[in-house]
Amino acid sequence: MPDSGKEITIYDIAEKLKVSAATVSRALKDHPRVNKNTKKKIIKAAEEMGYRSNSFASNLRRKNSNIIGVIVPRLNSSFMSDVIAGIEKVVNDNNYNLIISQSLETMKKEISNARAMLNNRVDGLLVSLAYDTTSIEHFEPFIKRNIPVLFFDRIFEHEQYPQIYIDNFKAACEVTNHLLEQGCKRIVHITGNQLRNVYAERLRGYKKALEAHQIDFDEQLVIINDLSAKEAAAAAETILQMNPLPDGIFTVNDVSAVSCIQVLKKAGIKIPEQIAVAGFNNDPAACVIEPNLTTVNYKGYEMGEVAANMLINHLANRQDLQQTHSLILRSELIVRESSKRK
Repeated sequence: MPDSGKEITIYDIAEKLKVSAATVSRALKDHPRVNKNTKKKIIKAAEEMGYRSNSFASNLRRKNSNIIGVIVPRLNSSFMSDVIAGIEKVVNDNNYNLIISQSLETMKKEISNARAMLNNRVDGLLVSLAYDTTSIEHFEPFIKRNIPVLFFDRIFEHEQYPQIYIDNFKAACEVTNHLLEQGCKRIVHITGNQLRNVYAERLRGYKKALEAHQIDFDEQLVIINDLSAKEAAAAAETILQMNPLPDGIFTVNDVSAVSCIQVLKKAGIKIPEQIAVAGFNNDPAACVIEPNLTTVNYKGYEMGEVAANMLINHLANRQDLQQTHSLILRSELIVRESSKRK
């Protein structure tokens, strides 16, 4: 077995078969000048030795592969689909190719995604962090090789990595203010892992709005889960057991809000009369659920475009990434029937 840490080169194959490296190189490129039997032997040896054809060898000489890597937590959210569509448009317009991988919300998978991106010799990397990522050491090899890494949406504050996100604190403040203005006094906040900026900032905004309305923060009213429909349904069951019953719910994603509404309605709760509900992201489901969901809209497509443009401009030496260290995009509260009482 070859040493897995060592990259097998054409020189290793040449040495083993006692032929020249040029012959190996030609054979692997299917050059007509190489004898058929020799070609077969070389290809067989290459496979056995674990040689990875570096389709970017010529690019290495040019020092770029024209590939942008993207690592996202999950591809199955409409927000992330919009982001990727925005990235894809810019990348295609600039004659780059895209490799997309998902961490499936785990740091372990994110680390292997990063390693694969490095092996694929991407020119730059766009990342939205997994649910439980505690460190970003796995992105350091990119920085060491001068490969730019840019975080979007779910970011990590670090001077070497530019970030693009929305003002989650302000948006959450607006949502909570709106619910308080509708007469809510006991608002449940359903949120995610506080390691992630998006959820920590939204909790901070929720607290700030309560404080501004002289309402004490009650830790019992904060539910932290994985933000799936299943866990939101379980959260709704927990809410139904609360005494007194809360009169508002602010969830950090629409999937949770929709799931809550379904469970609460089944239990005979009137929305918004008894419990007003607001979500976040403006997923298409927000306009399907009855009543339609109050939520925060921010443009995933625009975020993808901006992120890809920043990265490609940097690669073309048109701008220094450190100068555009972080960029905050706009968001807006969209009030619909699920929270309108007045």
